Amino acid sequence: MELGAAGKEARALYNAGQVTGLGFWAPNVNIFRDPRWGRGQETPGEDPLVEGKYGASFVRGVQGDSFEGESTLGDHLQASACCKHYTAHDLDNWNGVNRFRFNAIVTLQDMADTYQPPFRSCVQEGNASGIMCSYNEINGIPSCAHHDLLTKTLRQEWGFYGYITSDCDAVNVLHVEQKYAKTPEDAVADALKSGIVTLLLPCHARICIWMDVECSTSARSKDFPVSYLRNYTKSAVEKRKVTVSEIDRALHNLFSTRMRLGLFNGDPSKQLYSDIGPDQVCYQEHQALALEAALDGIVLLKNADRLLPLSKSGISTNLLGNYFDPARKNLQRRKPVEMAQTEDQVILVMGLDQSQEKERLDRMDLVLPGKQPTLITAVAQAAKRPIVLVLLGGSPMDVTFAKKNRKIGSILWVGYPGQAGATALAQIIFGEHNPGGRLPMTWYPQDFTKVSMTDMRMRPQPSTGNPGRTYRFYEGEKVFEFGYGLSYSDYSYAFASVAQNQNVKDSSNQQSETPGCKLVSDIGEEQCENIKFKVTVRVKNEGQMAGKHPVLLFARHAKPGKGRSIKKLVGFQTVKLGAGEKTEIDYELSSCEHLSSANEDGVMVMEEGSQILLVGDKEHPITIIA
Repeated sequence: MELGAAGKEARALYNAGQVTGLGFWAPNVNIFRDPRWGRGQETPGEDPLVEGKYGASFVRGVQGDSFEGESTLGDHLQASACCKHYTAHDLDNWNGVNRFRFNAIVTLQDMADTYQPPFRSCVQEGNASGIMCSYNEINGIPSCAHHDLLTKTLRQEWGFYGYITSDCDAVNVLHVEQKYAKTPEDAVADALKSGIVTLLLPCHARICIWMDVECSTSARSKDFPVSYLRNYTKSAVEKRKVTVSEIDRALHNLFSTRMRLGLFNGDPSKQLYSDIGPDQVCYQEHQALALEAALDGIVLLKNADRLLPLSKSGISTNLLGNYFDPARKNLQRRKPVEMAQTEDQVILVMGLDQSQEKERLDRMDLVLPGKQPTLITAVAQAAKRPIVLVLLGGSPMDVTFAKKNRKIGSILWVGYPGQAGATALAQIIFGEHNPGGRLPMTWYPQDFTKVSMTDMRMRPQPSTGNPGRTYRFYEGEKVFEFGYGLSYSDYSYAFASVAQNQNVKDSSNQQSETPGCKLVSDIGEEQCENIKFKVTVRVKNEGQMAGKHPVLLFARHAKPGKGRSIKKLVGFQTVKLGAGEKTEIDYELSSCEHLSSANEDGVMVMEEGSQILLVGDKEHPITIIA
């Protein structure tokens, strides 16, 4: 299978002279903290480990690196990837609060174990060449003027040496919207002194043209008609708010990335990636990759009495559509209830679209829009046999009514499956592919919307009624949890072995108290490397159909409290197993990385005592000795 398809196609377009730059403002690795966020659909979900792995793999694929191990890229970039939006960014426009004026009040603990890890993975594992700072403030300081986050953390602690771009017009926002900067020149100074390098649009299909030093929409925006860095940098220098050396530093970061892309090396046909031509665009293997991604991403949420897969013979289906207009218009024109009474099998396609969730638009509730619930229930009641419900959309939905309705036999969530989505859906419905997708985020009941979306705290707060966020901290009722997904096969699990060392002991037959903890920073990188251990899990396909199956390994503390998570993902792998086939999977775990947690000061600590490893319905206790 072709790897790095997006980066290769971008380089192919550049080589053909159809784009002038090679900067991708992607991936989005913000945590999908609240199910109402309109841009959550862009992210890989709510789990920091998944976000980090996704971000690093995305970056390496786009930039032309190998996907695992030490970087082999050197000084050359196939294309440039930019991880965004740094940091604690997950609100666009909700209940009168917009992203320009949102001050994200974040605890040090949540910053350390939730919001920052994906960006650290982008930098240290993916070697990202770009980072985009976000519009919002973090504890009163705008991200794009946050010296501690941009310079101390990103560059000095994590070793980032690429360019930093503001989100579009965020320098303007510092002055006009946030009133953080008193004058335009102060906004320019705040941006440049914090380490930002900004770029000039236009951007098309996330391929950005680098021409100057600001991302500005002034040429086409009524909201932000002035490009701040272009218009006010000279006067900022004259007023001694910015030095020439600070501008030089910013240009160095920007142009060093452009040089790594070979943008000054003359004829593209004579450069390192010159063999990537137009034939790589919509290449056959890339199209196959799109189909594979769609197949792997579709999640089977319900399959009562094994309604799916359907037989290909003797079945007529009705695609009743997702809704761009109010559902009542379709009810009047198409008469789906009457149709359902006469057909052998009904497939309803419902859910969300970009009128419900997108940039600048957050949702106010979690229910299906319009009269969809009424329509679904009516069609299910009228149908001869249980119906198949297909849900589109990138966000969680409260479909409790459908989950409990016996006349709704199967529920499939397809998200936004891309160019091969229809083919993938058909292959799953008719049994050509065994679904194995897992939910990347928790689906909550509508009651969850009582929680303020502006409350950034991840952990439960009894005093305010905040029940916690994501599967790691939320203990309330769930429609479906992160990691949930059914298959046409059943799978069994067993812990085959847990390797022991001086710091990790198998405690299957004993329980240990928690005498204390040790700072991960005090243990040291070398010692942390020495105390890694291997966990081997046995997996068997108990069904009659071959399948591609993700195996998720979680860990939890034996004792709750101290702001610890209920459980957290520590590893995931996918296996392909034939009917009745079994195999063993090895996970390499690091006590320092996977079994540590952030304390209230935002410091990672490794606690001694009992922890539990979980896979499927199986548990295995271990003892950590710091």
